[in-house]
Amino acid sequence: MGGAALFLDLDGTLAPIAARPQDVRPEPRRTRLLEALNAGLDGRLAVVSGRTLSDVDRILERRVACVAAVHGLVRRDFDGQMLEVPPHPELAASVRRLREFASQDSGLLVEEKGSSAALHFRLARAYAADARALAHQIAAETGLVLQEGDMVEELRTPGPTKGDSVRAFMEAPRFAGATPVFVGDDATDEHGFDAVRRLGGFGVLVGPARQTHAAFRLETVDAVMSWLEAAT
Repeated sequence: MGGAALFLDLDGTLAPIAARPQDVRPEPRRTRLLEALNAGLDGRLAVVSGRTLSDVDRILERRVACVAAVHGLVRRDFDGQMLEVPPHPELAASVRRLREFASQDSGLLVEEKGSSAALHFRLARAYAADARALAHQIAAETGLVLQEGDMVEELRTPGPTKGDSVRAFMEAPRFAGATPVFVGDDATDEHGFDAVRRLGGFGVLVGPARQTHAAFRLETVDAVMSWLEAAT
């Protein structure tokens, strides 16, 4: 990939979407690929994910130094320096409301991420409309930012987005002057697609065609892996 800087989402991009977040585990093929990409790009590789930093490191076996976690609210630079937005004062009470709602069904999962909280309903789809309504209500009442994903509603502390994280990484000396490429699968990645487009690069959407800021598309996670392997 020569003079590129590569920004990768995790779930739905490097790993298939799982019913439960904890079901995604390290995978040898992915680990080898990240090692090769990191070497070929001289460290101009970052993972930009909605997951926590510890979860990204667990799944990717700490092969990626630059990580933007929790959709940009946590960022670790190449040299290990950290930026972390403190949680919104209303987040703890909002988590309690989400947990009370989730107590109705074992398939409703609340994932706490420090500066955000996500309500997953992939295993309890009958509650989807009520989950979305509750998340919208909490966001309207508290000022938390509602971020909608694939069978998940997330309430996050206001702050940097995935796009802001891309711009911050691109300002670092290691990334400066490179052509940014962002690969992601869902609406939360549109900030990243837009950021790289404005910086002279391009986005790659993973999954079904839809309206997007991305210039290109790959159908599946396996297609992403094969494309990246061919580029190393």
